[in-house]
Amino acid sequence: MAALEADSKRIGSQGADLDYALILDGLQAEREQGITIDIAYRYFSTDRRAFVMADGPGHEQYTRNMVTGASTADCAVIVVDASQGASIQTRRHCAVVALFGIRRIAVAVTKMDLVDFGEEPFRRVRDEVRAFASRLGVEDLTCIPVSGLRGDNVVARSERMPWYDGVTLMEYLESVESHNGDGDDGPARMWVQSVIRPEADPGFRGLAGTVIGGELRTGQPVVILPSGREGQIDRIVTFDGDLEMAAGGQAIAVTLEDDTDVSRGDLICVADDPAGVADQFEATIVWMSEEPLLPGRNYLMRIGTRTATATVAPLKYKLGIDTLEHVAATQLELNEIGVCDLELSTRIPFDPYRVSRDTGAFVLIDRMTLETVGAGMIRFALRRSDNVHWQAISVEKSSRAATKRQRPSIVWLTGLSGAGKSTIANLVERRLHRRGNHTYLLDGDNVRHGLNKDLGFTAADRVENIRRVGEVAKLMVDAGLIVICSFISPFRSERRSIRCLVEPDEFIEVFVDASLEVAERRDDKGLYGKARRGELVNFTGIDSPYERPEKPDVHLDTELLTPDECADRVIEALVEAGLIDA
Repeated sequence: MAALEADSKRIGSQGADLDYALILDGLQAEREQGITIDIAYRYFSTDRRAFVMADGPGHEQYTRNMVTGASTADCAVIVVDASQGASIQTRRHCAVVALFGIRRIAVAVTKMDLVDFGEEPFRRVRDEVRAFASRLGVEDLTCIPVSGLRGDNVVARSERMPWYDGVTLMEYLESVESHNGDGDDGPARMWVQSVIRPEADPGFRGLAGTVIGGELRTGQPVVILPSGREGQIDRIVTFDGDLEMAAGGQAIAVTLEDDTDVSRGDLICVADDPAGVADQFEATIVWMSEEPLLPGRNYLMRIGTRTATATVAPLKYKLGIDTLEHVAATQLELNEIGVCDLELSTRIPFDPYRVSRDTGAFVLIDRMTLETVGAGMIRFALRRSDNVHWQAISVEKSSRAATKRQRPSIVWLTGLSGAGKSTIANLVERRLHRRGNHTYLLDGDNVRHGLNKDLGFTAADRVENIRRVGEVAKLMVDAGLIVICSFISPFRSERRSIRCLVEPDEFIEVFVDASLEVAERRDDKGLYGKARRGELVNFTGIDSPYERPEKPDVHLDTELLTPDECADRVIEALVEAGLIDA
């Protein structure tokens, strides 16, 4: 599959140079983060037009490569072998380009020399592809019989196929319309990339970015999202001087007539047609990591120049890309595509992807490794995003804590089953209670009798288990309590997510350390024995991993310390952190 950006007006202009440089920078960053994206870029031109071609392999294991090429393309050229017909790979190509909203598709039915340049083999392939494409909602599809051996119907019309009276491949590419940024392509938008305050002109405050969609003009009323503040464009500044109007694809800096509060990550919209703002969405996600996508896990979501924390709600389905079936799924593996709900930590400006790629596409980033793990497209905002609002409450956390004469916090004990977490947590709470502190103990086994009784022990269920416990612990901290949590919590990502729910000084991670051999000897519940016999699956330390804390706030070696000594160490840590009095 070859995806092309084609626009003779934009190639070579300052805006186009910036736009394309950003694409290349993004690919380079993904390579630095350990993601291999085998996309070959080629540049060529004719008398009528200049082209950038992204050539991506189309096998199932390279879905993420196809996604990378398709995400910025105006047109797709799908190559089909005339001697083999429309294959599973062809259907995958069609599905990916349709998924990413490419409206113009050329099907190059190649190797016509192997079928004696016959019309019937071409018609058979054409009908197969059109039938599948129609199920995808693709309407603008052109089939062209070609042969790479001598260039038949590639540039020059073939004398060996007199029955074909359509365009050649190059004629098609030269005439196809571009919709990537130039002209009146939807309402005007601009992500704020930076706020410019030059030392030489202290009064100048420019909002730099690249225009998306339509046109921005001086004197035009605009709205700043997500804040909703209104303003009016005073100047449009470029390296070559001021402009009265800037169109899609141009890199500019705008100034506003009033001193409006605007920051990097805000979206400038025309006032009469602004983008939406929401914090819950239905989205399509293409997974690009060896580690599976797990519902309930927190990721960083990058849309435009804005970043927010996103939690993946349970998957609705994954897409059987070869058959277009909706397949039930609890997680996404590498190269799989699924539809799910996303819950964000803050409201963001957006357009549905079908309206705008620039304000409807996003990437997901692993919070621990900062690797790009997924690419997504916003389908629509969920209604509850506008119908559920945060209710202001008069009594704040500080007031509740003051009445208890303590600083609220989470004391999170993590370690293998049998390491001694519950014993130590119970001793810590008894010591705090004797001191007069207000506490509550959340234990892994206890919460599974009620709050989390519907969850099992798969990786996805473990993530959801900790997510729910974290939200409960956060509420208890808001109530002014010292919350002691005793959970295996095997994944670093989830422990980090809990830490991020509260203030930086309100979380103490305690690693209750014991070797697997010692933990098994202490196991009075017989769980390790069941796991060894295969009677208990997904058991941490046996057939499910435990990720040791890298820098815990407190490290307790329970092979050397007694439970009482461990509890004393935790109390000492709380005193040193200023969370309780000495």
